[in-house]
Amino acid sequence: MLEWLAATEADIICLQETRATDEQTHKALAPALENGWHLALAEPGLKGRAGVGILSRREPRAVRIGFGSAEFDGNGRYVEAEFDDLTVASVYVYTGEADTPMQDEKYRFLGELGNHLKAQTGDFVICGDWNIAHTELDIKNWKGNVKNSGFLPGERAWVDEILDAGYVDVVRTLHPGVAGPYSWWSYRGRAFDNDAGWRIDYQLARGDVAERAKQAVVERAPEYALRWSDHAPVTVQYR
Repeated sequence: MLEWLAATEADIICLQETRATDEQTHKALAPALENGWHLALAEPGLKGRAGVGILSRREPRAVRIGFGSAEFDGNGRYVEAEFDDLTVASVYVYTGEADTPMQDEKYRFLGELGNHLKAQTGDFVICGDWNIAHTELDIKNWKGNVKNSGFLPGERAWVDEILDAGYVDVVRTLHPGVAGPYSWWSYRGRAFDNDAGWRIDYQLARGDVAERAKQAVVERAPEYALRWSDHAPVTVQYR
């Protein structure tokens, strides 16, 4: 990741599933921080789980951890940073498991997150590992996953609800009507080699910034051995 970070032209980078304490994350990213990057973190509530952050070339004017939830704010799944007239958030949504308490927890998280997103005004971009493939175009094997968490009707309807509230899925807008571009591939089998992936990493934007998205690319590694995550960076350029 440090090699990629040294080469990227991105101004703001949202991290999900750091799985590390604040101290460990600062240590791991020390070369980048020494080169001028600023880091805002929401530390995991459980050791080795979750954790999100925002790296930025400019220091944020304000940083907020969580979205006012008594249940979820301490779990390291949401952080937002304010830059003048733009707010950027990083989110890591629960994986869930159909017909279990884990799925109920995921729906509670989505419900509270949705209320927070709908209350936003102005330019706002939220990047995340949503653990939801929105449509059949967003998952290669959608027929085999209609009863699995990540492609359940209730989850997909939640994404519809957020889009109806004024958010734009900027990657889909820039890549209309095509399969993918996928951003996650299982480590099992030959999913990566066969591009049997899921598009579960979205940038949702509202306000004027949503209309300024001009290019989106999934920075997929050229071969399996060069991956540094089961996800690939989803990079959007805004005018």
